[in-house]
Amino acid sequence: MSFQSMMAAVAGCLASCIALAGPASAETYPARPVTMIVPYAAGGATDVVARAVAEKLTGAWGQAVVVDNRAGAGTTIAARTVAQAPGDGYLLYMTTSAHTISGHLYPGLTFDALKDFAPITLITKVPLVLVVSPQVPASNMAEFLAWLAKEGDKVNYASPGIGTAQHLSGELFKIATKSGITHVPYKGDAPALTDLMGGQVQMMLATATAVIPLIESGKVKAIAVAHNRRLGALPQVPTFAEAGVKDFEAATWFGLLAPAKIKPELVEKIYADVSKIVAEPDMRRRIEQLGGDVVNSTPAEFATFMREESGKWAAAVKASGASLK
Repeated sequence: MSFQSMMAAVAGCLASCIALAGPASAETYPARPVTMIVPYAAGGATDVVARAVAEKLTGAWGQAVVVDNRAGAGTTIAARTVAQAPGDGYLLYMTTSAHTISGHLYPGLTFDALKDFAPITLITKVPLVLVVSPQVPASNMAEFLAWLAKEGDKVNYASPGIGTAQHLSGELFKIATKSGITHVPYKGDAPALTDLMGGQVQMMLATATAVIPLIESGKVKAIAVAHNRRLGALPQVPTFAEAGVKDFEAATWFGLLAPAKIKPELVEKIYADVSKIVAEPDMRRRIEQLGGDVVNSTPAEFATFMREESGKWAAAVKASGASLK
């Protein structure tokens, strides 16, 4: 073999090796384990959904999809990690409505909740339910609004913390009903609901996940669901529109994101595979048991939804005057 032929062969080998070591394509992805970051501790609803999706993706891809819980700072610790990661598809982010709230609450964030992330799919919405203490003398929206008008600013509403969807939805309810309710933040759903049951606070816009068992046992009273249709798990509870309060919808949601640098073909590949999983009957049942409404949106639909959510929560944060550091 001549020197020129040998060099040509070496060059060809190097080119092949570089191609193999380069970024994943839709045809070869995934070639190694994938990490799915969750911005909350293990055991919560977000973690449950993430692990269910990860388990099925592991089977579909033949590569482990590992859930990594990185809680703290209102999801901003996890989000920062994802925003700074390479867009090779090996780091995904199962996040919630808090993602489109945090940028309006925390000054000086080093990432943009919209620009630095690529939407893959909105998996589910978990609508909020307006629930009241058993001591409140109202069983429907008309009675509750009449009671609110009479009690004025003596009525307190609970939330699992400042800046949560439950808190800011309370502010939107305050605006929509022109009421003088006062926010009482707690450190999580459990203590908030304990005080609601005991009558220390009078109302809460809570996730369906958290309150379905309490409604069924009569420990709290459900007034309305902040959704465009009734929930299968609570068919007896009317929507806000049915109860006479128009254009009021509020939910927490779970969606899958990736770093903005990811290639569009990888987004489509991941979306297609996750979409099939979410459409499976057993997966739908798991989500509905959490009080969720399966969405399974396209990347483009999720992008539009996130922009709308960001605008809605920006207005709620401004109305509430809330700020976190």
